[in-house]
Amino acid sequence: MKEIYSLKEAIQKIEHYCAYQERCHEEVVSKLWDMKLNQNEIDEVIVHLIEHNFLNEARFACSFARGKHRIKHWGKIRITNELKMRKINQTLINLALKEIDPEEYIITFEELAEKNWNSIIENNTLKKRKKFCDYMLRRGFESNLIYDKVKELEGNDQ
Repeated sequence: MKEIYSLKEAIQKIEHYCAYQERCHEEVVSKLWDMKLNQNEIDEVIVHLIEHNFLNEARFACSFARGKHRIKHWGKIRITNELKMRKINQTLINLALKEIDPEEYIITFEELAEKNWNSIIENNTLKKRKKFCDYMLRRGFESNLIYDKVKELEGNDQ
C-alpha cells in the first residue's frame, strides 16, 4: 500500500472501498487513518462520502442485520452486540432489527436448534443441554426461546 495519498486519491480509493460493500463510519475512519490522513482530511472525506451517499449508517445497519441473520444465522442479541461494537447508535440498531422478518427468524431458530440438538452426541442429558444452550446463546438467540426449545427437544427424546 502506498504511504501518502493526496486528498483526491484518498477519496477515489475510499469511494471504491465503500462501493464494494456497505461500511460503517468506524471502518472508513480506520481505513483513512491507515492511509495516513490527518483529522481534518478525514472529516472532509467523511462529509464527501455522506453527501454522495457512499456512507450511510442506517443502510449499513439494516444490511448488516439482514445478512448476518440470513447467512450466518445469528440471533438478535449477537447482531445487536456486533452493531454496538461498530459504534452504531441504538435507534439505528432497532431499525435494523425490524429488517428481520419475525416468521423467518423463528424458522431459522427452529432449524438451527433441531440441527444442533441432533448433532450433539452426549449420553448425559445435563451435558447435552448445556452444550446446546451454550451454542444457541453464542449464536445470539434469546434465552427464553432457547430454554423453551430445550424442554421441547428433551421431551421428544424421552
